[in-house]
Amino acid sequence: MRRAYSVETVRAAEAALMKRVPESALMQRAAAGLAVACGDLLRRTGRVYGARVLLLVGSGDNGGDALYAGARLARRGAAVRALLLSPDRAHAGGLAAFLAAGGQVAEGADGLGALDLVVDGITGIGGRGGLREDAAALLRAVTRDRDRTPVIAVDLPSGVEADSGEVHGEAVRADATVTFGTYKPGHLIDPAAEHAGALRLVDIGLGPELPEPPDLEALQYADVAALLPVPGGESDKYSRGVVGVVAGSERYPGAAVLAVAGALRGGAGAVRYVGPGADAVIARFPEALVHAGPPSKAGRVQAWVVGPGLGDGRWAEEAVADVLGADVPVLVDADGLRLLDAETVRTRTASTVLTPHAGEAAALLGVAREEVEAGRLAAVRELAARYRATVLLKGSTTLVAEARDTPVRVNPTGTAWLATAGSGDVLSGLTGSLLAAGLAPRDAASVGAYLHGLAARHGSGGAPVSAQDVADSIPAAWRDVRAG
Repeated sequence: MRRAYSVETVRAAEAALMKRVPESALMQRAAAGLAVACGDLLRRTGRVYGARVLLLVGSGDNGGDALYAGARLARRGAAVRALLLSPDRAHAGGLAAFLAAGGQVAEGADGLGALDLVVDGITGIGGRGGLREDAAALLRAVTRDRDRTPVIAVDLPSGVEADSGEVHGEAVRADATVTFGTYKPGHLIDPAAEHAGALRLVDIGLGPELPEPPDLEALQYADVAALLPVPGGESDKYSRGVVGVVAGSERYPGAAVLAVAGALRGGAGAVRYVGPGADAVIARFPEALVHAGPPSKAGRVQAWVVGPGLGDGRWAEEAVADVLGADVPVLVDADGLRLLDAETVRTRTASTVLTPHAGEAAALLGVAREEVEAGRLAAVRELAARYRATVLLKGSTTLVAEARDTPVRVNPTGTAWLATAGSGDVLSGLTGSLLAAGLAPRDAASVGAYLHGLAARHGSGGAPVSAQDVADSIPAAWRDVRAG
C-alpha cells in the first residue's frame, strides 16, 4: 500500500530521526537515491559518462539535495551545471561538494546548449502558491525548445501543493519525481499528480518515525486481493450478497442495464432490479430478478444502488426516499444525488455511499465545479463530513473519504478511457455488489474503483472503450488481482 503524509508530519518525523543520526545523513541518503534515479534515466537514452545535466537549484534543503546528487553524477563523468536561483542562499555544503566534484555554476539560461537531463530542485514540498515569476521565467527559458529533454523533480515538482494536490499558478511538469521517506498527497492527487510523472520512493529511514494512520493511502494488488469476497464451498446466492438496483427510466433504459451488468460482474449472488427498464434488463440478463416497485416491496437485499438514469419525476423521488429508508447499506449515484434529502442521509443508521463526479459534488456543496476540480481532497473530505457518508469522488484521480477520521483512499488504476457514457453506472453496480457481499463502505468503494480502472484498461487495450466493455472486463480484472 502506498501511504502519504502531510508536510507537517514529514517534518516532525525528520526532526525526530535527525536526533539519532549524524548531521546531514538524511540529505546524503536522499542525494544518493536521487543520483541513482538520475543515472537510471540517463542510461535509458545513452549513458551517464559525458551526459549533459542541468540542475535548477533553489534555496534550502531541496536545492542541497540536487547539488549533492549533482556532485555524485559529476564524479561519474557527467557534465553537470547548476543554475542558482538565489546564489547567496544556496545550500553551502551542497554547493561546496558540487564544485569540488567538478560541477560548474551556469551564469544564466542562455548558451546552455543541448541537455540530456534537467533536475528540478527549486522548491520541493515546502513551496506554496506556484512558482514565483523569476523561477517560472527561468523554467520557461530552460525548457523552451527542449521538449524531449527529461525533467526529474526532487521530492515534488516545484510549484505544486504537497498537502492538497492543488496547483496555483505555473509549476514544473516532470517526467519522474524522486521523493524521500514517504509519499506526500500531492504525488497521488490531481492536478499535482499529473505534474509528477513516474514516482520513485527513496528510503531514508523515516518509516519508524511516521505515525498511524497516514493522511492518504492507495491500495495495491495485494491489498485489493485480501479484500475481494470469494465464495466458499457452502456459499449460496444469498450469502454471496443480493444487491438491489433502482436505475433507468424511459429516457435512459441503458443505465439500468449497465448498473445491473456491473453488479453481476462484480460478484453479486443475485441482483434485484426495480424500475421501468425491466424488459431491457431481462433481455440482456435473464438471471436478474425484476420488480415494478416500490423498492421496499421487491424482496430481501443486503445493499441498494439507486440513481443511475432515474431522471426526474415523482416515481424517481419516491424511489430514492424509499431506498434511503431501508436499514441496509445504500449507494447513491447520478440522479439520486439530486433527489436525495440531505438530512435523511445524515440520520441514517445504515451506511451510505455517495458517488458524485466533480459537477455533482459541486452541486452538493453549493460551489463551482472548478473549485472541486482544483481542490479534490478538500472537496471529498467536506462532502463526507457534511453528509456523514462515505464519498467516492470520481475523476482523474478517484478519492474515497469517510466522515470519521480515516485516511482518504486514492485509486491508482484510473484511466482516461473511463471518460465514456455509462461507465459510472457500471461502477455503481460493481460497488453495490461489494457492499452486498459485506465489505465495509470504504473498502467496497476503494475496491470497486480499483477493479473499474483495471477493467477499463483490459477492455480498451489502448483503444476506445465503451461502458459495456468495461463491465464485461471486470472478471478479467478480478483474475488479475487474485493472481497478483
